[in-house]
Amino acid sequence: MTTSTRTRRPRPKLVTLTDAAAARVSEILSERGEGYLRVGVTNGGCAGMEYLMDYVSEPAKFDEVVEDNGVQIVVDAKAVLFILGSVVDYEVDVMSSKFTFKNPNQTDACGCGESVTIVPAAF
Repeated sequence: MTTSTRTRRPRPKLVTLTDAAAARVSEILSERGEGYLRVGVTNGGCAGMEYLMDYVSEPAKFDEVVEDNGVQIVVDAKAVLFILGSVVDYEVDVMSSKFTFKNPNQTDACGCGESVTIVPAAF
């Protein structure tokens, strides 16, 4: 019997935060007294799915927990394959400030920008 050693490809990071997003999330978590940023997706909108963000004190039973840029991030277990490799940013312009997702699994978005089409990550 021979044993082969295959080199595994690097696993992409589940979700990362830009410096701006990490600073804003840290500020909100501090103000609210919460410990984690929780991200996920839900069915809805004209394109099929919407991103969710919330602040929680504890992860749910099957959630994935990662740390990036000094922030503890909880990822809804049902959303893992949909947001794998995503980068969350915080953008400020003259009229608004908002969190945005740059997701390699996103294939389309509606015209108003409220919902997206996402395919699960393939391995």
